[in-house]
Parts: sequence; structure tokens; C-alpha cells
Amino acid sequence: MFKTLPGFREFYPEECARRNFVFSKWRAAAESFGFREFDPPVLESLELFTEKSGEEIKSQLFEFTDKGGRRVSLRPEMTPSLARMVGAKAAGIRRPVKWFAIGENYRYERQQKGRLRAFYQYNADILGDGSAGADAEVIALLIESLRAFGLTEREFKLRLGDRTLWALFLQSMGVEGEFMIPVLSAMDKIEKVSPEALEEMVANALKGSGAEAARIVPAAREIIKARSLEEIRASFADAPELAEKIDSRMGEWRRLLDLLSALGVREYVSPDLGIVRGLAYYTGFVFEAFQTVGTGRALAGGGRYDNLVGKLGYQDMPAVGFGMGDVTVSDLLELVGKGGSLDARPDAYVAIGSPECRAKALETVASLRRAGLRVDYPLRDMPFGKQFKQADSTGARFAVAIGPDEISKNRAKVKNLSTGAESEADFAALADILRA
Repeated sequence: MFKTLPGFREFYPEECARRNFVFSKWRAAAESFGFREFDPPVLESLELFTEKSGEEIKSQLFEFTDKGGRRVSLRPEMTPSLARMVGAKAAGIRRPVKWFAIGENYRYERQQKGRLRAFYQYNADILGDGSAGADAEVIALLIESLRAFGLTEREFKLRLGDRTLWALFLQSMGVEGEFMIPVLSAMDKIEKVSPEALEEMVANALKGSGAEAARIVPAAREIIKARSLEEIRASFADAPELAEKIDSRMGEWRRLLDLLSALGVREYVSPDLGIVRGLAYYTGFVFEAFQTVGTGRALAGGGRYDNLVGKLGYQDMPAVGFGMGDVTVSDLLELVGKGGSLDARPDAYVAIGSPECRAKALETVASLRRAGLRVDYPLRDMPFGKQFKQADSTGARFAVAIGPDEISKNRAKVKNLSTGAESEADFAALADILRA
């Protein structure tokens, strides 16, 4: 007996219908914002991810050598593939690029609630625009993509952080150059591990400087307590040499929050430097959406990554985007009773009165299908009563009976399987009746 591999899912029709409901909401939200769908390959050069995504992702790759001797990996995320695709066609693509994708990603990580080794992710990105307007548009889309399910600020919030301010803080603490990204990656764990564990991680990022880590971590833990622009600015009072840069950045914060207010989503957003994001390519504002009911799990995350396209060898291009996983969103919808289904159940089930009636019945089935209706019928002869039971089991809205009498009168019998109401309809008018 063969079993599904650990961390992978199989979708029976009912699960597929629930998954497609989620996808349909995401797709409609993205398209309402003017985003266009793209689809990158599931298998990419290993180097695309090892060089650009950060240490944590590297340890989770499904990587191997293909039959051509190439080192390849299943994609753990979409963003590097997007950057590669846009960079390769940059000269001929209208900017700003507003693209989205819904696809399966793969990470070999420890299984836990909300985390699997194969998961679908919805990504939406804007490339070619470095303005606060692009940041606001992406954040607003993330929020509207959750609101599309009927979720409100009572059920989720977005925490807005800033890698630029974090870089200024670390600069004030003497962290420079090659140490900046490793220390930022460690800081991503600031709310997830103990102060002692974080000091060890920072010391490792600094290649063994425990004394420096012991100085940096307490100051960092004070900064993440700020929950307003005034508190954030005050937390940098001990760095007067950076005052001009910090004040300039605070102006960018105010501009972004004003735009989010105009877009009608400001009430969902909380300034919070506890959000750092672990991926190496983030450069500016970063954000994560969290559910505010149940376990408080992260639902989505993203930020600005202005250097990634250039690092892949293409022309520099500013970019901002987010990713949202299907597992945590589906779990939240189930928790709050706001899930749904796109199950393609038949509009009608055609019951066939006798073998001699099959040809006329199949002509009717074909005609109804061409009219855009979903229609099922028995593939072999069986008693009428059994056919009506089968019609019920398919979840069809109507049963259409076609027997010798119906053919002679050129009128089919129609039964509403929800109400039990019965009527007759000319074959020519049958499609209109079933659409009602």
C-alpha cells in the first residue's frame, strides 16, 4: 500500500472545491487591482535560490542533480523566479509591472500546524516603481484579499516594520558591511526566541563577538516595544548622528500611512518594528498579516526588495510584494465559519426512461452542455428510481426525465431536487428553465 509522502497533500473533490474557493477570491481581488497573472516554472536552477533567498530557505530546499548534470531545486517561493522573469524581459515590459501568481511551493521543513512541505501560495508584486504608492497598493491588496472572505479587523491585523530603520539601528550599534544581513536575519527571531538564544544567534552572525551581541540585543528588544511613529522616533534618541536620516525615513512612514488611510485600510495596520522578515533580499518596509483569533498565526508576509532583480544580473528595478499561503488562510476560515466551496455540482441530471430513449436523451445532454450548463446522466441503463437516487447523490439542482411519453410530446419532465416541485418544459426551452 502506498501512502502520501509526509508534508504533502492530496485533494479529493470536496477539498479541491474548498481550495478553488480560496483561489477564486484571491484571483478576483488581484484582478480588481489591475494585476495580471503569471506562472513561473516549478523547477529552477539551484543557484537562483541559494544565492538570493537566505540561509533558512537554503536548508529547506528540495534539491537534486538532474539527468543533465544540472543542480536544480523545486521552488521554495515565487519571488526569485518573478525577478528572473521580469529582469529577462525588462526592456519590453510596461512599467510598473503588476503581476500575481497562485502556485505550489516546496520546503523540506519540520511539519507543524499551518506548515507543510508542499503548499499553495498567492503572490502579488509591483516591480519598476519605488514609490510609497506601490507599497500602499500592495499592502491594500493583501488586506482586501483577506477581506474578500468576509474577514474583518476583528480577525486579522497587519504589522508594518522597516528594514531601513533596522539597518540604521544596527549601524548605530557598529554593525556594518557583510554582517548586516546575517544580523538582520537573526533579528527576525526576536519575538520567537529567548534573549539568551537571540544573543547567541547574533554572536554567530558577528562571527563570535559575544560582547557585541550582549550590547545589541537588549537595545533591539527596547525598539520593538514602540507601537506608534512617535514611539519609534523616540527609540532612536541615542543615535543623534543619524537624526537626519531617521527623520527623513519617518516622513516616508507618514506618507505611506496617509496613503493607506486614503485606500480605506489604515485601521488594519499597526507600526511594529518587531517585524523584520528573514529573507535576505528585503530592503525597506516589511509587513506581516496575523490572525487575531485562535493561535495568532501569520497569514501573509512581504515587503520591498529593491536589489533582487539587479543581483540576478539584470538592470536594477525597485520591487515590492507579498506571499499568502493557503494552509493558514483555510484554517482561519474554518475557525471563524467563513469558508466556502466552488464545487462544480451538476445543474441537471438527465434520467433516461428506456434504452430506446437514450439517443434523444444524449442529444438533450449535449445541447444543454453547449448552452453552458453542467449536466450528468447514467452511463448505462438502470431503473428510473435508481437514476433519481443517483441524481440526488450528485447534488444536482434538477432532474430531467426523458421517456417515451416525453419524447412523443416533445416535453421533458423537470423536478427541482431541493423543493420537490415538478413541471414540464419544451425541449427547446429546457436550458432557460434550468438556468432559472
